[in-house]
Amino acid sequence: MALSRRTLLGLAAGVPASAALAGCGSSGPGDGGKATYWYLNGQPQEGVRAGAVDAFNKAHPKEQIKDTTFQNDAYKTKIKTAIGAGKAPTIIWGWGGGTLRTYVKAGQVEDLTPWFDEHPEVKKRLLPSSFAAATVDGKIYALPGETVQPIILYYNRKVFDQVGVKPPKSWDDIMDLVPKFKAKGIAPFSLGGQSRWTNMMWLEFLFDRIGGPEVFQAITEGEKNAWSNPDAITALTKVQELVKAGGFIKGFSSITADSNADQALLYTGRAAMMLHGAWSYGIQQARGGDFVSDGGLGYMNFPPVEGGKGDPGNTVGNPAQYLSLSSKADKDQKKIAKDFFAKGVLQDEEVKKWIDNGSVPIRLGTEKLLAAAKNADFLQFTYDVATKAQTFGQSWDQALSPTAAETLLDNIVKLFQLSVSPKQFAANLNAVTST
Repeated sequence: MALSRRTLLGLAAGVPASAALAGCGSSGPGDGGKATYWYLNGQPQEGVRAGAVDAFNKAHPKEQIKDTTFQNDAYKTKIKTAIGAGKAPTIIWGWGGGTLRTYVKAGQVEDLTPWFDEHPEVKKRLLPSSFAAATVDGKIYALPGETVQPIILYYNRKVFDQVGVKPPKSWDDIMDLVPKFKAKGIAPFSLGGQSRWTNMMWLEFLFDRIGGPEVFQAITEGEKNAWSNPDAITALTKVQELVKAGGFIKGFSSITADSNADQALLYTGRAAMMLHGAWSYGIQQARGGDFVSDGGLGYMNFPPVEGGKGDPGNTVGNPAQYLSLSSKADKDQKKIAKDFFAKGVLQDEEVKKWIDNGSVPIRLGTEKLLAAAKNADFLQFTYDVATKAQTFGQSWDQALSPTAAETLLDNIVKLFQLSVSPKQFAANLNAVTST
């Protein structure tokens, strides 16, 4: 994917074998003594990741890391296959949560708790909230890295001015805006629906705003029939009402996020709004011409739903990205990886690059850098959302097991295509999450 985020799920439907191998070269765990590292491609994030590896290799000529990049769907397939075959890269890039738990249960990743005990300075420099998704049964199995990425409601200020309307302050406002934009030939919302996880962000916020974080917490804890909670059914119903009202761009089910086609719809003014991750800012800045620099991009937290129980300051998304260490790597490779974790991850130059790209690194003590950046307003907004939220919910397809997450994504597509009812959706998910 040309962005940043996604989960290491089961085999993505419809990804041909050739695409699954479409990285820039490929390497298994043993690569002539070098440590190996796979991660997602796509600018501007890929350049920052590659820069960190290059800087480490240059500073440590006897400890080399060979990096390989993949598009999102290809990576999901490739990493799952490689780990299952005992041929994972030395450093496994991911999103923590439910997928990391499955790796831990299968003995595929190393317990890093003793390493953190030996390197307390590494833990102390990172946002405390980033460690929850790296922790399984009280032990840390991944190094949090990169950036904090809440999901944000973006809007095109120029389109709003053109139509003569204001940004939504509630769910009712969202529904009221739909016919106004449609009347002017503008899609109310851009959506790369073919990518499935993009649809999921809508449900994450609606569940939270209507029922509070307790609704999804009950699901992750395996509570019987938790998806059938009345607040969950209300949220599922509301998203179908938005679909039926024509809230999303026509043909959204065939638009991909990997191609950034959904981003282009917003900055070209064909769509008025878009729900997407914090990483979207950097993409629009890089690809949208003068759209961002001229003040065309607006952003806000997801609005409240009338009568909802959730705190409107809550957010969802990625508390960080995560680097795990393959338990199958040899002694030398593990040493290189651990040295990279201590001396190569979130060093000053990498931190500056993330900030220049409009991202908030998870390293503590960056407030002055954020305030001095060209994207200071957006960075401060992101930092405030991430740090002030009472609850920062992890993306569902990361929080759940890979098997449950795959069922979730398949059913979300059906929900948005109106081919399952809210109650059918809940029943299908209860079958894979209830213990």
